[in-house]
This record gives sequence, structure tokens and C-alpha cells, in this order.
Amino acid sequence: MDFSTELINWYSANKRKLPWRETKNPYFIWLSEIILQQTQVKQGLPYYNAFVKEFPTVFDLAEASEETVLKLWQGLGYYSRARNLHASAKHIAYTLNGEFPKTYEDIKKLKGVGDYTASAIASIAFNEPEAVVDGNVYRVLSRYFGLDTAINSTEGIKAFKTLAQRLIDKKQPASYNQAIMEFGALQCKPKAPCCLVCPLQDGCVALQQNKINQLPVKLKKTKVTKKFFNYMVCVDQDQNILFEKRQGKGIWQNLYQFPLIESDKSLDAEEFELLGFEARVLKNVPFDYTLYNEADKVHKLSHQHLHTKFWIVEVKKTLPKNKVALKDINKYPVPVLIGDFIEEFNFESI
Repeated sequence: MDFSTELINWYSANKRKLPWRETKNPYFIWLSEIILQQTQVKQGLPYYNAFVKEFPTVFDLAEASEETVLKLWQGLGYYSRARNLHASAKHIAYTLNGEFPKTYEDIKKLKGVGDYTASAIASIAFNEPEAVVDGNVYRVLSRYFGLDTAINSTEGIKAFKTLAQRLIDKKQPASYNQAIMEFGALQCKPKAPCCLVCPLQDGCVALQQNKINQLPVKLKKTKVTKKFFNYMVCVDQDQNILFEKRQGKGIWQNLYQFPLIESDKSLDAEEFELLGFEARVLKNVPFDYTLYNEADKVHKLSHQHLHTKFWIVEVKKTLPKNKVALKDINKYPVPVLIGDFIEEFNFESI
């Protein structure tokens, strides 16, 4: 029995029951694939269900405000995915008259869609024999064939795509693609794979050569940098709070936050006062401030670690601008770092 047939047979017996596997609607399949980019199924499933309930059609998603979309996405991270999802929904709804692109090449033209996502949608929704290559697929192929080419190198990306395309079952591309991804997620796991009961064990080079823990090979990641954040949680006498929308092209673009001052190290109260935050945030307004957390709250992103302090600023007058009612703060989309603080802090104590 060949590689692809073995995988499809395994998949038929072991696949998880997931809502996006019970439909051929390309909108739902696209939605699931965008949510599951860099997100595990157990984390992404509640978000998928929430999006389907809130936006049952691509027109519903297109007509929503970006703020609504970002708020529903809150907690998933990589917020550019949500912004691209929303932009593509508008394109499909208004430019393509609600007609989802039907080929790999056309799907790949959607904002935020690369080779993997286009391959998944084209094969699952439209039965196009375009092989997927994600982290699970890299792992299965590198171990089974004993390939030590770095999967995040230009050479490796090309080689694994070529191999995957050669192996795909052209009569059952949807089943094959889902099978190899599921196999990597459940059977050929990153750590402690189930080799003793693996249907592919007889042909697995990594198992025969005792290289399971050495494959796949990845080039070293970019060095993680540290940043030091100081958030000013400014609340006035009328229970308004300073809240501003992040601008620019950063990862938290268009999410809301408290006024932020970055520093080159973690600050104590005296050092913080020397920053002159009064002139930068509050001008000619009387206030008192206290440090909420002595130890930095460390928020880890893929490329940087944010060492954060929250400074509670009690304003003696009504805030002049950029204010929102404290009771409405949970209506705004915020980064997880801010959301966790809002949930933790007792604003009633101010």
C-alpha cells in the first residue's frame, strides 16, 4: 500500500470531527484556515464558531466594522490576519459579487492568503490537486523520507512543496491534504510521536535511523528582542479613561490601548517621573499616580518580549480628549496584554 493511500485510510478511521470538515462552503473553509494560521485547533475552534455565528455569510463579514471584527478576534494574536480577512471579505462581497474564487491561483490573490492557505481551500472546497505544506506536513515528510534540508530555507520550502505535490492523491486531494495534516497533528507529533502504532513505521527513515527527535531541521530563529513598556492608566473624576487607537503598521494596528511610553529599561517611580510623562500625556491637569505592578509583566511575542509596567493615574479633573467611559472599556478591541490587565485590575477602587 502506498504512502497516500495509507494516510487516507488512517484519516478515515482517526480524524477529529470539526465543523469546517462538514461543509464544502469555501467561505467557511477559508474562515477556518485563516483562524488556524499559527493557531492550534483547540484554541481556534471557539473563534471559528463565534465568527460563523456573527457573520454567517461573506456579506455579513464585509459589512461589519473593523472594530467589531478585531474585538471578536481578540486573544488570537497576529491581528493582521483579522484585518486581511476583513479586507478580503469586502473584495469578495463587493468586487466579486459574493462569488468566492475557485482556483488556487485566484484564491492566492486574496489578501493574507499564501501558498498553504490557497492550497488548502482549493483542494478542500474545489477538489483541485494542490498539495498543502504546513508545519505538520513538513514534520511527516521530513521524518518519513529522512530529509534534513532546513524547512525554513529557500531550498527546503521549494523541495518539500515539490515532494508534497508529487505525493498528493490527485483523485482525492481534499482527503489526502487533510489526512497528512491530521496525521502530523495527532500521530507524528513534534514530541513523543506514536511510532509504535504508526501505520507508516515500516517505511519511516527517521524511525529506522533513530532520528525522530532530529527532524525536521529548522534554521535558527531571529534573536528575540526586549522592549520596555509603560502604560498610563488615566482615570478622571467622572469615571472616564484615556484610551487611544494604535496607528501605523505594527502588529496591534487599530487596537486600543492606554497611553504608552517606551523606555530603555524597567523603571522605578523616580525614573518614570524623569521621563516627563506629564508633559507628554497630561498637560496642566492635576493628578496623582502609583505603580500597579512592581515586577514587570512579561508578554512574549514571536520576535520580542514586552516587559510592561502599568501606572495608575488619578486625574483630578475631566479628561480633555481621547476619553471613553470606563463602563464601556470592554467594548473596544485590545491586545491580550491590555485585556488581561483590564480583567485583573479593580477599577472600582480608584
